[in-house]
Amino acid sequence: MSNATRSPFERDHRIYLEDMLEFSGDVVAYTEGTSLESWQADAMRVDATLRKLSLIGEAATRVPDDIRALAPAIPWRKIVGLRNRLMHAYPATDDSAIWTIVMGDVPALQASLKTLLEQLPPTPAP
Repeated sequence: MSNATRSPFERDHRIYLEDMLEFSGDVVAYTEGTSLESWQADAMRVDATLRKLSLIGEAATRVPDDIRALAPAIPWRKIVGLRNRLMHAYPATDDSAIWTIVMGDVPALQASLKTLLEQLPPTPAP
């Protein structure tokens, strides 16, 4: 969709990618220097981490398929699936699985998002 026909409520896909990058940085910051056990013991840190993971997934839902195709290493469906699980089945969330995602997948996602953003042309001025 061209900018001329874009709804005033629609955001450029680059903004969603930048949001994902920012939120993943927050996840890393919230968990840096902690262990699974200390993270689990800090309810506010757990809540903040889960919230940012959900926001990453929400932003990912807004990235168009043609942009997703430029970064096949990003597990788009899994990111959105995690968001759905967090939003709809929170009590069933497995802390160990979340911790694995936080420690391994989120830093890898950051690197992939940075690469993708570097590949995209700059956003045209309004």
